[in-house]
Amino acid sequence: MHITGSNPLSTQDDVAAALAERGVSVSAWYGATPSEYEGFLAEVLDSRPSLLIDDGGDLVGMLHEKRPDQLGEIRGGAEETTTGLSRLRALESEGRLAFPMIAVNDAHMKHLFDNRYGTGQSTWDGIMRTTNLVIAGKTVVVAGYGWCGKGVAMRARGLGANVVVTEVDPVAANEALLEGFRVMPMNEAAAVGEIFVTVTGNRSVIDGEDFARMPDGAILANAGHFDVEIDKEALGKMAVSRRQVRRNIEEYRLRDGRRVYLLAEGRLVNLAAGDGHPVEIMDISFAIQALALEHVAVEGPGLPRQVLPVPPEIDAEVARLRLAAAGAAIDELTAAQRAYLASWQ
Repeated sequence: MHITGSNPLSTQDDVAAALAERGVSVSAWYGATPSEYEGFLAEVLDSRPSLLIDDGGDLVGMLHEKRPDQLGEIRGGAEETTTGLSRLRALESEGRLAFPMIAVNDAHMKHLFDNRYGTGQSTWDGIMRTTNLVIAGKTVVVAGYGWCGKGVAMRARGLGANVVVTEVDPVAANEALLEGFRVMPMNEAAAVGEIFVTVTGNRSVIDGEDFARMPDGAILANAGHFDVEIDKEALGKMAVSRRQVRRNIEEYRLRDGRRVYLLAEGRLVNLAAGDGHPVEIMDISFAIQALALEHVAVEGPGLPRQVLPVPPEIDAEVARLRLAAAGAAIDELTAAQRAYLASWQ
């Protein structure tokens, strides 16, 4: 087994060292430069793997772009994230995906819990431990109301914030409205927000026009996978000075004297400035990943070169195991109830 980080700031060095002591090959450290990060991915592929667990699609992307000679050696893999699945589906749509990949993120036991409760809690853990500021009473702008955005907005409200949601999907925007959140375009939200959290998987969700409207002291954090959601290049060009005011907090002073604070270089704030998801949440996700990879190992030769759903029996088995671990029990349908549900009469 050979592992690396999915983000230059996501690796925890003590964890990496503990894994190495237990015989796992580790190529990662916290704070890797972009070239070091790419080198670590290359080291993993140098080990000639046959099965992959990816988180964001960087490993699969490197294989297809720079290691085409290895594509035939890969039996398949599993992808953990929304962003990674978007990249994989783009590869598939071009007819270029060279092996089957299981869409772990789409499993019910993954996105309903990891994305919503894991991201929701760990994002605010990262923001609060980094800033040491109270959230209650502040206006929080959440960009994106997918499963991760739902969790971030829900936890912000639980902490006492006034929550604004920005969206491009009218269905998701309606859902946010019915949950009691204000909904508006980002250029309007920029003028009222105090803390901004991007959770979209897209680029330039907050751009130069938005920075120009933000109040003094606005805090920017990203909980999407890559550091492109907040336009750091535009912010840098608008700033007359930059300085680190605290670990993982960089102050950008604009020409009119306003200050904007970027957390964790715009990278995943829950990983780069926190410990990531709670262990009880990751137990669920890791169980799905492991069983999905076992499925690929066993069924790989017969699987199409596509992004494939997690088999329903894996989802159900992980759900049963989670209930048992929590000491909870549920009812079972009787034969008569099953027959009633299966009947059209």
